[in-house]
Order: sequence, then C-alpha cells, then structure tokens
Amino acid sequence: MAPRRPFRLRPPPRRRPPPRPRPATSAPAPTLDPEGTAAENLPYFAQVVASVAAGSTPVSGRAYIDALTQAGFDKAAMQVTQDESTIGNPAESIEFSVRWGDECLVGQVGPSIGTPVSTVLPGLNSGGCLIGQTRPIDW
Repeated sequence: MAPRRPFRLRPPPRRRPPPRPRPATSAPAPTLDPEGTAAENLPYFAQVVASVAAGSTPVSGRAYIDALTQAGFDKAAMQVTQDESTIGNPAESIEFSVRWGDECLVGQVGPSIGTPVSTVLPGLNSGGCLIGQTRPIDW
C-alpha cells in the first residue's frame, strides 16, 4: 500500500475588498432660464413651490406669488385662485400659474392634494392659464 499524503487544507480564496464608495455627484440646483422653455424651467418652478409648501403658509396664494416673483418669474404673467371658499372656509386647494410663451407653469397645493403638484400645461386662448375665477394680484 502506498503511503498516504497528509491532508492539507487549502487556504480560503482571496476576497476582494469592498468597493470604495464614490463621492456623490449632485446635480446642479435648478435655476431660472429666461430663454428656456416652460418644461426647462419646471424644475425651478417646482423647487420654489415645494419650499413655500414646506413653510408656515402652505395654502396662501400670496406666498406662492411672492416667492415666484422673488425667484425671477414675471408677476404680470401670473394667476392665482382664492385662498377661501365662497362661504369663507379655507380652500381645499389653490392653484397658481405663470404664463410662459404659449404654455403655463401651473402649481396646485392644499390639504386635498397632499404633495404639491407642478406641471406644464398649454396656455388658454384667452391669454391666461387657469380656468374659472381667479383673484387680482394687486399687491
């Protein structure tokens, strides 16, 4: 009988070190592009809307108009609905808009909406953006 070779354990396979986390590359913050399209300016519009919605007056049309104006949007191109219902109760939602060429940047917020909504819609033939009664922006 041939002599037996001693049993040897194989060393465990080499493990590769875990990949190093790469530094996060964040997208640049959106900005207003006066030469851009409504769709190109939507991220900036939505950012302004979200910041107001997270603040102390989330269902105040004036707060949105003031913030959008401060952000560089044209106040003369804006519309906003009432903050209260016809019987004086707080509105379930409010809408506001900025006319941008033939299109409109439109926002909607309120308790019945949940998360603020921002979108681009076609402008109305009347020159506005919102259907129904809006309030004057006279401040």
